[in-house]
Amino acid sequence: MQANARARAAAREITADDLLGDYPAVQYVPPDGSFHIDILTRLGDAFRFEDLEAERVDFDGLEVSVVTPRMLYRMKQGTVRLRDRADADRLRQRFGFEGE
Repeated sequence: MQANARARAAAREITADDLLGDYPAVQYVPPDGSFHIDILTRLGDAFRFEDLEAERVDFDGLEVSVVTPRMLYRMKQGTVRLRDRADADRLRQRFGFEGE
């Protein structure tokens, strides 16, 4: 199945209850595990949606909005979750975000 069709299938499988639940993020992984999508439903106090640096990218014919690597780094670097800090470190190394 092409990525476009997989993304559309993901959108059909995620419900309003998923988006309004206790957790601020919903992760979708298709049965074949070929990719995952994190959908943030709320950000907390550190960031506002209107302040996010985002870009439009083509996902196999489907244009989607994603935060820039630098924005994702900023969002993850100061959290208490060790996984987020590890993600931030990998982003820093991959994109050269030294001294930020």
